[in-house]
Amino acid sequence: MTRLDAEADTAVESAAECDGPRALLLASREVPLGGVRAMEVHRALPQRDLPLVGAWCFLDRFGPQVTTMRVEPHPHIGLQTVTWPLVGEVRHRDTIGSDVMVRRGTLNLMTSGAGIAHSEYSVGEGPVAIDALQLWVALPETRRHGAPDFEQHADLPTLALAPIDGAAAEATVVLGELGGVASPATVHTPIVGAEVRLEAGSRVRVPLHPEWEYAVVGVEGVVHVQVEPDAATAVTRNALLYLGVRREVIELTADESATVFLLGGEPFEDDIVMWWNFVGRSHEEIVQAREAWEADPSTDSATARFGHVVGHGAERIPAPPLPGVRLTRRRRRV
Repeated sequence: MTRLDAEADTAVESAAECDGPRALLLASREVPLGGVRAMEVHRALPQRDLPLVGAWCFLDRFGPQVTTMRVEPHPHIGLQTVTWPLVGEVRHRDTIGSDVMVRRGTLNLMTSGAGIAHSEYSVGEGPVAIDALQLWVALPETRRHGAPDFEQHADLPTLALAPIDGAAAEATVVLGELGGVASPATVHTPIVGAEVRLEAGSRVRVPLHPEWEYAVVGVEGVVHVQVEPDAATAVTRNALLYLGVRREVIELTADESATVFLLGGEPFEDDIVMWWNFVGRSHEEIVQAREAWEADPSTDSATARFGHVVGHGAERIPAPPLPGVRLTRRRRRV
């Protein structure tokens, strides 16, 4: 998914260390995507005071809605895109020759490295039901300058969460590792992304790594997260509950059937500069990537870094103008 709201990074006077447990409930914000691609999009990450959870740096939910999705070719650097459909199908095409359909239960994982471009279309010519999560993972220094890659996984492992009350819950490990169960998808930092589904009346414990930071994102229904021995926080659809570090377990309770997405990982190695579809470390790096994308597409310089998306002609999404300020690294303040 491309960003049409490439807000400028702003200077931060001080940063907060991730040094203990938190219970910070954050609302997602509605992001306008207009024109023929008009879609209902809610963004849970990044937050102004929380740019990352582990290596997770971006989370959009597009849907649920009935629409025609036409996201034309656009570029990425320095990240992995994680596409996790909830309803409907999406056609993914990219500049390394991938042309696949992604549907419920299947993970699309695209690693940009130094540069890749892709497009995303809903199936058919008319409006269809669609709902999906798209997340970005910031790549560490050891991988962000490398070659692009793409992989798809339709057979993902699950972890059964034994009940304290009610029925057991099930977690699909989309990316990384949870409770000793690991996704087959390639990762470059210690991380987890997992969909947890609870039945009505279920209360379960989810095992965590105390040195990792975590967040719970509401997908459907209401889940109560036990943040203290005598306190729980209700997580509703599209809300993000940041849990910080130093937790070995969390308890989840659902009065009615509900679904959440668990994000977590080792606190990321560096502060990042994130603008439009690019994740870097400096203003100059972002400028260079933008210039490479905006170069005349008929020239070798335009295609050398990002390539040409299979099955497309000259259509592409132009980069927005850079802000009139220097882009700075995003730093946590919670």
